[in-house]
Amino acid sequence: MKHIKKPLKFIGVIILFLIIALFRPTWTQHIKSDNSINVLEQVEINGTSQEIMIRGNDKDNPVILFVHGGPGTSEIPYAGKYQDLLETKFTVVHYDQRASGKSFHFFEDYSNLSPDLLVEDLLAITDYIKERLDKEKVILIGHSYGTYIGMQAAYKTPEKYEAYVGIGQMSNIVESEIDNLNYTIDQAQNAGNTDDVLYLQGITEKIKNGEMFTPRNYVIKYGGATRLIDNPDGNNIGMLVSSEYNLLDVIRYNYGLPYSQNILLKNLTENSLPSIVTELELPFYFIMGKYDYMTSSNAAKKYFDMIEADNKEFISFNQSAHYPQFEEKEKFYEWMCDTFIK
Repeated sequence: MKHIKKPLKFIGVIILFLIIALFRPTWTQHIKSDNSINVLEQVEINGTSQEIMIRGNDKDNPVILFVHGGPGTSEIPYAGKYQDLLETKFTVVHYDQRASGKSFHFFEDYSNLSPDLLVEDLLAITDYIKERLDKEKVILIGHSYGTYIGMQAAYKTPEKYEAYVGIGQMSNIVESEIDNLNYTIDQAQNAGNTDDVLYLQGITEKIKNGEMFTPRNYVIKYGGATRLIDNPDGNNIGMLVSSEYNLLDVIRYNYGLPYSQNILLKNLTENSLPSIVTELELPFYFIMGKYDYMTSSNAAKKYFDMIEADNKEFISFNQSAHYPQFEEKEKFYEWMCDTFIK
């Protein structure tokens, strides 16, 4: 009997640990300042509960609203690690999009999930943030797939935003994917990885026809995603040890990610941004990492050149890939201050 009790006790400890990990309270780290804000909350927005994180040293500072990419890759679990400088001069808002991360609810009907619905959500969240922080306008920043949502919101209601900033900006999907593929093949050839070269060459026609994307595991493998940091998206251990996510949230993330991508990436090649947005009635900026082959910098520049606007600027971060705001956070902070702090 003694030999039976020990395994049962061990199993009990494991079950207790899992229960604690599943339902551990979550929060965002406190900011010590008289007028600071550090909030992690679920808010009813446009008919669904969505997770919002607001952080900043002074609530009176200009407000940045970030739109994460993926689809489905929340930045809440790791954003605080990289935005400490930004928080000194800006109030920074992140949210988990509908069916993503902490905004994925297991028994909710997501049959109506679409890019258009995510744009509507963003506009509603913008209104909520403007009212909550008493701002006439906010700075809208989209990252990766978030640029697909963010740019359409800026196009529809430019009066809500001081400016639009696209980081890892999406553009013509097929052009971008051909660039991404060619880069990945070149890098695989340079590394002498014949099997990778043959596989990638074998999918060339499908990519040229807009039937598939360059497999992101290959892009990441050959340095087209990050250069100066580890790829932050999808790091389950990193999410679990953050204060903002517990084990249940990590499970939500991993359910929501493939669900969102299976729905939202359909027909994207036929509905790429150059066919939707050709002009913007507000200042806009594209910030691209030189080595970005998740969203090609070359394709983004072609798109930038065709957009009509009174005030626009294309900025290259020469040490970065797809995450210049994190990989070169000091440079990004300085650029934000120079551009938006009056």
